[in-house]
Amino acid sequence: MFTCTKTYQDIPFAHRQHRHDGHCAQIHGHNWSFTFTFGCEELDECGFVVDFGKLKWMKAWIDENFDHACLFNEDDPLLDQILAINEQSGCKIYQPYIVDLCSSEGIARHLYDVMDPKVKEMTDGRAFLISVDVVEDAHNSAKYEPARS
Repeated sequence: MFTCTKTYQDIPFAHRQHRHDGHCAQIHGHNWSFTFTFGCEELDECGFVVDFGKLKWMKAWIDENFDHACLFNEDDPLLDQILAINEQSGCKIYQPYIVDLCSSEGIARHLYDVMDPKVKEMTDGRAFLISVDVVEDAHNSAKYEPARS
């Protein structure tokens, strides 16, 4: 199998870990980096796993959904109240983005679930996403890689 990686760095966004018993239960931000590892058995006509120049849609998706956003778990007990702030204020105070889990691990899985089908579509099924690494402030990281059968 052939592999390659693409990394997007310094993406600022916040999250709230409502289950945490410490300061992470508060809304707080980090600078995040994402590394996507792609794989294939057959290279394209240029000899690439994926053409990096054709991944502009991936950066655009990240910018639109995560850049300066605030991620919340879908089961956050304060979610309705938090989301009401924008509506009550009459302006966009922040950009919410809801995920199953807003931990680094949960974000890695979410990005995998969003991006893998798009990569397969872009390459007519020839290439796929192997894993997603998420780095929080260059100090902590998590990786999601599904079990392969």
